[in-house]
Amino acid sequence: MGKRKIISEPKELEEMPELGAGDLYGVVVKLMGYDNVMVECSDGKQRLCRIRGQLKRRIWIKEGDLVAVSPWDFQSDRRGDIWWRYTKNQALELSKRGMLPDFLREKIEK
Repeated sequence: MGKRKIISEPKELEEMPELGAGDLYGVVVKLMGYDNVMVECSDGKQRLCRIRGQLKRRIWIKEGDLVAVSPWDFQSDRRGDIWWRYTKNQALELSKRGMLPDFLREKIEK
């Protein structure tokens, strides 16, 4: 069977991606089915977001997770793509650094 690879926490925190121009932080509010998720974004709007194909079968997204959202060019107030899910430790680190708005910080620290 072999040994399991142990991922250390400091390395995990180093791998956090930076948000690009126009990208937002968001918290998953509701799973809508298949690859659609309702996300409350850092600009105060709720968007129906799609999980990108690269992530769809690699990670599991559940309610309360912190995600990185890229709003669509059209319907930018209502739709977007999820391109990263932060782990619990990564979300807490972003919260400590003050990179999240207060209403998102409260939802993550529950």
